[in-house]
Amino acid sequence: METINIWQQFTALIPEGLRVVATITANNGYGKNQAELRVGTTIIVKGESIPIGQETFIQHNEIKVTAPTLAQFEANV
Repeated sequence: METINIWQQFTALIPEGLRVVATITANNGYGKNQAELRVGTTIIVKGESIPIGQETFIQHNEIKVTAPTLAQFEANV
């Protein structure tokens, strides 16, 4: 009899690792880019597929895909 664990099914829907939005600020060459997070921190990431000035999703310190340009709002709850 097969046991169905609903928690494992739920966690399988969530991508592994933290995914953040960053703006590409420079191409460092050798497959690396410099990116700035929304909080102002500068990081070095793998990948050169996104042009400078474009927003991208970063996961595991690697460029994944272009992020849509959307307005950012903060709400205090």
